[in-house]
Amino acid sequence: MPRPLSEAPHLSGRLPKDHAEVPISQADAPPVDTFAVQPRGKGRSAKLWKPKHVYFTAGAWEEAHGRRIAERLDALGLNYEVMKANRLPKLGGSTTRETYQKAKNTLAIVNAPPSTMKLTPIPPSADWQFHLAKGCPAHCQYCYLAGSLSGAPVTRAYANLDQILENNANFIDPNKQLTSFEASCYTDPLGIEHLTGSLSRTISWFGTQPDARLRWVTKYDDVSALLDLHHNGQTRCRISLNADWVTRRLEGGTADLEARLQAMRKLGQAGYHVGAVLAPLMPFDNWQDDYTDLLQRLREALDFEVDLTFELITHRFTPGSKQILLDWYPNTALDFDEDKRSKKLNKFGSHKFVYQKEQMKELKGWFTEEVEARFPEAEVLYFT
Repeated sequence: MPRPLSEAPHLSGRLPKDHAEVPISQADAPPVDTFAVQPRGKGRSAKLWKPKHVYFTAGAWEEAHGRRIAERLDALGLNYEVMKANRLPKLGGSTTRETYQKAKNTLAIVNAPPSTMKLTPIPPSADWQFHLAKGCPAHCQYCYLAGSLSGAPVTRAYANLDQILENNANFIDPNKQLTSFEASCYTDPLGIEHLTGSLSRTISWFGTQPDARLRWVTKYDDVSALLDLHHNGQTRCRISLNADWVTRRLEGGTADLEARLQAMRKLGQAGYHVGAVLAPLMPFDNWQDDYTDLLQRLREALDFEVDLTFELITHRFTPGSKQILLDWYPNTALDFDEDKRSKKLNKFGSHKFVYQKEQMKELKGWFTEEVEARFPEAEVLYFT
């Protein structure tokens, strides 16, 4: 058991004798340029993420959930450092490549700031969004967090989980039949569950809230810790799915399509409501054939009665996210050609690039028809 803060220096837990910061080597992270195309297989699980660098802020170390995270790190044999104050060390590198590699190998355990306790709506996904963490260990070359989160892409997990969940209760509307909460806006909670245990505790908490529903989404597949939880049917577990062409080329570090489908099957058999988030939809060469294959494999995986929804989300990017992603993945196969896109303005005057009107119409019509034909029992929540 690590010494209490009053007795310990700023380094606690399992630490090497020489704890000086070591430069990140090329081997510490997948290459930034691009990821090799993976062969189509039968259920290639995602490798459990074991960050090279883990930091606790002083405040996070004092939280009960912070100590629970430390116990998990001890069990995995991971070293961590407890800071004297609520500041993290400099996490950037001298180059874009070095910054990316170092950040993607770093987990910071911090407390969610007071500002996050004022929840904001997130239509059409849910009534409210709240956060278990910010950042993600995956290497998706279209990453929606690029441009949304400032600074190096470090994964920050929140230690004041008990406070976060208690705060959610303040946003349950007694005048509504159900109030929905989205937990995956800024992270993939399953990708770090083996390190934090936050998703399991959150599912269990929502299981005690009859007027609230939890929603979360993942590209990972290790759902073993979730299958025996008392969720009481109050959580919808959504799996992000895409055609093999996208999954194998653009979603580094995640589970393959077959592994995700099997994870979805296990969750459905455990009594969860499930959802397929088809995103980001892309009209690459022969896209209809590849997406037909995806939908057929999903139908085969869900060959039993299950509560199922679909969310259909096309690829889009902002000028800022485009530049960040090209810095991270300069040889990406992703099409960022702005001449093939339309500008879509938001209420703040900024814009993003979406597919042109006729292409969006084609995508919407095709996916709506194909999903309804194969899954007449399911609900398509939205297309965007």
